[in-house]
Amino acid sequence: MVVEDRVLDAREKIGFRLRGLYSGYGYSRYRMSKFEEYDLYSRNRDFLFSDGVITFTDTNGRLMALKPDVTLSIVKNGKDTPGEVRKLYYHENVYRVAGTADGFREQTQVGLECTGDLKRAEIAEVLKLAAESLRLCAGDFILEISHLGILEAFTDALSPNAQVKQMILECAGEKNLHGISRICRESGLAEGAEEPLKRLLGLYGSPRAVMPAIRQLAAENGVGDLAGELGQALTVFTGTELESRIQIDFSATGNLKYYNGIVFKGFISGIPGCVLSGGQYDALMRTMGRKDRAIGFAVFLDLMERLTEEAEKDA
Repeated sequence: MVVEDRVLDAREKIGFRLRGLYSGYGYSRYRMSKFEEYDLYSRNRDFLFSDGVITFTDTNGRLMALKPDVTLSIVKNGKDTPGEVRKLYYHENVYRVAGTADGFREQTQVGLECTGDLKRAEIAEVLKLAAESLRLCAGDFILEISHLGILEAFTDALSPNAQVKQMILECAGEKNLHGISRICRESGLAEGAEEPLKRLLGLYGSPRAVMPAIRQLAAENGVGDLAGELGQALTVFTGTELESRIQIDFSATGNLKYYNGIVFKGFISGIPGCVLSGGQYDALMRTMGRKDRAIGFAVFLDLMERLTEEAEKDA
């Protein structure tokens, strides 16, 4: 361990520890080339964190791209495994537009993907590993968890119009309750039709505190089974040291074209924005011709520079 502290910087140490964590749970390392055919990313642009993709033409005349994402490559290059579960982790660099800055940046991610005949146990395990990953990065963290199936059911009940639902979901992601009401009025929806959704978005807190109300509200709106699914997955934290770090937050949304079921985001004190993002993406699998179920997440190691900076200030 002394050698590790002398040789590796903070991000490298965290990456090393995360890889050890995932290996200990039976995940095998996935390695990929720096580039894939551009068509893979063009067809699934909504799944990417940014629109910018670096492209070039190879010697065979194919349009290629420096990889902006790892999950798409894993899905594309994998095969369905009926009755089996495939566990992979990765430690890769991706190439993306650097926030609001001009140009691109090489960014480091460590993450995992669990695909195949997933049951409750595998989904709960991935949630636990997400929380454990945050704890390896810093002691003060929060993992926010949502369920897109529940959220989608509440928005579906408001309007069949896809554009209206998307605007409502965008407001939900911002916890803009007034915006939701405004959209409903402008769309000619009945007065008060959005109240169940607004109640759902107001249920923020620990699973012990808010799950009873979520179960009741979900049952009243015909999705009690999905609330039960969420509650069962969260029992993996019951009675553990991680339990106090888990929050249910239905503003943790995702693109319904690709994601479904449980989604989650991780935050660390002192770092703006999420440092971990993941969820179930069965819908992406279907889009890419796969039948397996899937869940995974990524840890954005470049954001850990803030931890190094704070440590240097305190030294």
